[in-house]
Amino acid sequence: MRGVLEVLPRAATEPEVAAPALPATDIARDPLDMPGPLASSGPQTLEVLLTTKEVVGSIAEGTTFEYWTFDGQVPGPMLRVRVGDTVNLTLSNDAASKNPHSIDLHAVTGPGGGAVLTQVAPGESKSFSFQALNPGVYVYHCASPVIPMHMTNGMYGLIVVEPKEGLPQVDHEFYVMQGELYTAGTEGHQEFSTDRMLAEQPSYVVFNGRTGALVDKAPRVSVGETVRIYFGNGGISDISSFHVIGEIFDRVYHEGGSLVNENVQTTLVPAGGATIVEFTVDVPGRYILVDHALARLGKGAAGFFYADGEEQPDIYQGGPADESGH
Repeated sequence: MRGVLEVLPRAATEPEVAAPALPATDIARDPLDMPGPLASSGPQTLEVLLTTKEVVGSIAEGTTFEYWTFDGQVPGPMLRVRVGDTVNLTLSNDAASKNPHSIDLHAVTGPGGGAVLTQVAPGESKSFSFQALNPGVYVYHCASPVIPMHMTNGMYGLIVVEPKEGLPQVDHEFYVMQGELYTAGTEGHQEFSTDRMLAEQPSYVVFNGRTGALVDKAPRVSVGETVRIYFGNGGISDISSFHVIGEIFDRVYHEGGSLVNENVQTTLVPAGGATIVEFTVDVPGRYILVDHALARLGKGAAGFFYADGEEQPDIYQGGPADESGH
């Protein structure tokens, strides 16, 4: 799809920031960077340590931004537990941070989801414990004031709570989150734009923290293999219409819960929500992940995975591919 990942120029509601782009680290989390399925066993007590870090990263070529993160990447690490497990979570705020941070896990039953117990100043650590009661896939995020600013600067991730019997086996699992970035402009080093946030007009809508993250780190699978995507929406404004061009989801765990829908083309994921989609790859080629509110392609919401294997003319055939999509 020619131009699918081109970030379109847009007029800003605030003047362009003249500062040049800064030296930056790659904050984008690889979609394969996640814990594997849990071994079958009784309830466990798990120790989790997360560190909040403020780092300069590249949004796009020539554009940098100070991200606020869990463990230095966006999204934060996937946490994976099983129903009945007890989690002892320690949140540390890097001494170099300029802001207090915290964590609210949507999988936690209790006031603030942990946020009231984990407000940490720079250089500080706090801990709390919770029991995982409900299976599903849940968002976690920073809940320090101003919450939407902390979230859109990159402070979100997923926690998967497997049912007691575990999840069905698949060949591949991917970890993908959609996020929104609110900047004054699109060139050089950009500051956060409160005006754009309050207007719910993100400058960028991205997968795994930045434009092109799922192109540079595109996974590969083989024809005939099964894929499960854990997909979350760390944004504060947009509902994601998650779609894989050229695939039909065999199963969708609606809103990350226990209700399973079958044969789904596009699934809605609200702000602060998540889902699990599963499918079998029948035909080789390049597949494109999008938010099917397709104007967001121009803001960065696209990624790839590749399927290797023999052509399947009984399923799909034609002339040379023109890389178009829908």
